[in-house]
Order: sequence, then structure tokens, then C-alpha cells
Amino acid sequence: MAGYLTTHVLDTARGCPAAGLKIALSRLSGTTSEKIAEAVTNEDGRTDTPILPVDDFETGTYELVFFAGDYLRATGQTQDDPLFLDEVPIRFGMSDAKAHYHVPLLLSPYGYSTYRGS
Repeated sequence: MAGYLTTHVLDTARGCPAAGLKIALSRLSGTTSEKIAEAVTNEDGRTDTPILPVDDFETGTYELVFFAGDYLRATGQTQDDPLFLDEVPIRFGMSDAKAHYHVPLLLSPYGYSTYRGS
């Protein structure tokens, strides 16, 4: 089986999936960045399909950008301007051409964490 990439977002402040959060995926090479996908999370805080499916998968360095500010404003979790967290970029590498990579985001208005999931 070929590799692929999935992601999801959990709103740790509200204790629920983060629905309606926009995510962009870019492939990085040296100093260049090419946006290759964009998605919005569903009611379960996940994208409906892998953000990087099997047919498009390549090993390399990538960046997911989570548009947290729009989500936090829409859910009434922040009044600050500028926001403490607005766009949350996560850069990571995928070296195994046959692996399922999963990069979740645990989000609150003033902090976030991530890890390599399964």
C-alpha cells in the first residue's frame, strides 16, 4: 500500500472536534513552497478524505497550516485583536513511501500541540 496523510483538529477548550476549520497543505523544497491541497474539517474535526491521498503521495517535507483564528472567532472563543493564535503552521517530514501519516492538532485559544498519530 502507498502512503497517505490525514489530519484532524480537536478543540481542547470546548472539549469537542473543531468543525469548519480550514486547513492548507504545502509541499516544501528548499526555499520554495507549493500549496497542493486545501480542506475544511467536518463535524468530527476531520477532513472528509485524506488531505494527501495515495495517488498524490510523495515523501518529503510538508507544511500544514491550520486557520485557527477564523475558527476561534466563529466559535466566540476570542475577542483579542490581534489574536494570540491565528494561523498555526506545522512543518514535518514523511520519509516512508508506504506509511499512513496522521498529524492532529489539539487547539485552544492560547495554545496547541501536535504529534504523529496513527
